[in-house]
Amino acid sequence: MILIYSPRFICYIFLYYYGQKEVIILKDINRQRIISSDMAAAYLEDGWHRADLHVHTCCSYDVPPARSMHPTNLLETGRLRGLDFITFTDHDTVKAYDLLGWKTKNLVPGVEVSIKDPENVGHTVHINVFGFDKQQYTEFDKLVKKEPNVYSLIDYFKNNDLPYMYNHPFWFQLGDKPNIPAIPELARHFPVIEYNMQDLKQKNMFAMFLAKYYGKGTAVTTDSHTGSIGNVYTIAKGDDFHEYFTNISKGNSYMVMDEKPWKYLTKEMSTWIELVFGMEKEIREEMGFTSGVGRIDRLVDLFDKYGLSHHQRLNSALMNTMKLISRSGIPVFLYMLSKQPQVSRIEKTVNFLS
Repeated sequence: MILIYSPRFICYIFLYYYGQKEVIILKDINRQRIISSDMAAAYLEDGWHRADLHVHTCCSYDVPPARSMHPTNLLETGRLRGLDFITFTDHDTVKAYDLLGWKTKNLVPGVEVSIKDPENVGHTVHINVFGFDKQQYTEFDKLVKKEPNVYSLIDYFKNNDLPYMYNHPFWFQLGDKPNIPAIPELARHFPVIEYNMQDLKQKNMFAMFLAKYYGKGTAVTTDSHTGSIGNVYTIAKGDDFHEYFTNISKGNSYMVMDEKPWKYLTKEMSTWIELVFGMEKEIREEMGFTSGVGRIDRLVDLFDKYGLSHHQRLNSALMNTMKLISRSGIPVFLYMLSKQPQVSRIEKTVNFLS
């Protein structure tokens, strides 16, 4: 008898296998640090606070410039979803705060700093920093551009008492050559290490291992580029943001999530497709939007060049086809499959520590 499996079934088998492997390896860490939203409710009633510490608005170059992604609308979305502290961490820009105001209630200034330190690391590192004023942003932005030394940047954050977090330690920018052995030493200098819902669960488990090994805090984030702010969050006590973040750094916190990362990533991709097909060409050009993937950008340009985006039926049909493909789990499956050699190299580094 010949068994015929659908692509989605094969994807689910792959994802289940690796998911079970990760849970077996680090189930104790999971049990200590990750809880469901139902379990989190009791802590929130007891005065704990919640925040999603990595969120992008349309001020980021790789976010579709849709109305729903404007900082004003995302701020309201964050409030409606019960976030006590709201921060927008766009790529190397604080335009969101220029639009909203730097002193807006419950809005914590934040930015995702990109730094490529050729001497100490070699690949691009992303760092979220919070609670700064405009003058401080100008100072550390100049520091990054003048002297791309990640440890000098960390010293600036420490000297100015600014909360900062190591984003997705095992994510690597396209075109970069990963220097995996440099990551554990770098992680040692951060108070908090991120669990990123846009990344592979295996990589997140390795990041959590580093946090446990060095006694660091962990925070789960959406890293959303589509408006899913607050779909996951980190809870901790704290009457202000600084106290809240300090409790996270001490491990007095919980990461709240109800979905597996690959399911979240599949939904994020589907929503991103909707936003891309819904934006107007003029707005895209004005905002300088790019997906970060050359082939996708060329496809969108080709679609616009021949005026196909103005044909509603064709536009809708193509969008629905792409959404169907993304929801099947195939793109996520192929992405995970392509990263397995890299995951194996990371595992060797982590095993060396243990």
